[in-house]
Amino acid sequence: MRVLVAMSGGVDSSVVAGLMVEAGHEVIGLTMKLRDVTAEERAGRVASCCTPDDVMDARGVCDLLGIPHYTVDYREAFRREVMEPFARAWVDGRTPNPCVLCNDHLKFSALVARAEALGADRLATGHYARVWTDDTGAHLGVAADARKDQSYFLFGIPAANLPRLDFPLGDMDKTTVRAHARRLGLPIWDKPDSEDICFVPGGDHATVVEEILGETPRAGRIVDEHGAELGRHAGIHRFTVGQRKGLGVTRGEPLYVLNVDGASGDVRVGPHALLVVDGLRAERCNWLSGCPPAGATDRAGVAVSARIRYRHPGADARLWMRGETALVRFDTPVPAVTPGQAVVFYTGGEVLGGGWITTALPDWAAQGEELHGVRAD
Repeated sequence: MRVLVAMSGGVDSSVVAGLMVEAGHEVIGLTMKLRDVTAEERAGRVASCCTPDDVMDARGVCDLLGIPHYTVDYREAFRREVMEPFARAWVDGRTPNPCVLCNDHLKFSALVARAEALGADRLATGHYARVWTDDTGAHLGVAADARKDQSYFLFGIPAANLPRLDFPLGDMDKTTVRAHARRLGLPIWDKPDSEDICFVPGGDHATVVEEILGETPRAGRIVDEHGAELGRHAGIHRFTVGQRKGLGVTRGEPLYVLNVDGASGDVRVGPHALLVVDGLRAERCNWLSGCPPAGATDRAGVAVSARIRYRHPGADARLWMRGETALVRFDTPVPAVTPGQAVVFYTGGEVLGGGWITTALPDWAAQGEELHGVRAD
């Protein structure tokens, strides 16, 4: 086959390219230029990825493997589809996940289109996840190495694109991947992994939000669970649900962020017990099969495992679809359901799909009848 490999300059995508060449495929390497580097990155004061050095590493691997390498400028699309929505979400009181947006809009939409334009049969990446096809269609599942699993970030892949994808690392752990890199003679076999969001080097998201917007988001009040003012804050983009440190207020007991109100600018805090909720609402769902799972539109709903953030292990829950809205009730209440994050639904290690959390539902029994006839029992 002719295979387009998305290459970041890291170990994972480089090994994918090498394995594809070993398998006898006609391989093309492509690197996405997503952004300009900062002065801090150029000076080496912060670690980052997607830099000119990474592009050079990808090109060097392609030269060693004897395959062509192209760099495509996606900076404008990346800013429009990922960076600006990231900044707007923070000032609206939500906690965004830009990696999902990047996968949805660029890696598995724009790059699939690029692969088709180049006559490639498949797009291969270094993601730790599994994809397979059977009589019922294409499926996405968790990686063999739970510590590296990235299936959570991939729930937004358009269903029509899933059969075109290949994740060769899905059955490997990182030690095996690095061993392959050494065996293939790749000079970047021991290159460190990137941990931060690529355009937030050093993890200082608040400064990045201000730079993207060209302004400092509104200041406001910090209030307790009853609405009493405890203090003031310098910007709501510095707070997320579940946060404990850096609140700037005390009350003789640990306080956590319960809610960030983008309209008023209020940050509501309280004890940990008030973080625990029965369920959530989510919108803008995507289903890997092209439609919600069987039973989701019935009165009884359907049993799923719901992950509410990347490192969340998953919670047993029931899922209902009411129009475009997903309603989720946890079997056991969970803490820190965060608007702006994704909720991803699994069954038996397979990704069904997911959506974007809009609202935490603290008391399902009190709200069940309101929720389009979904009863508490």
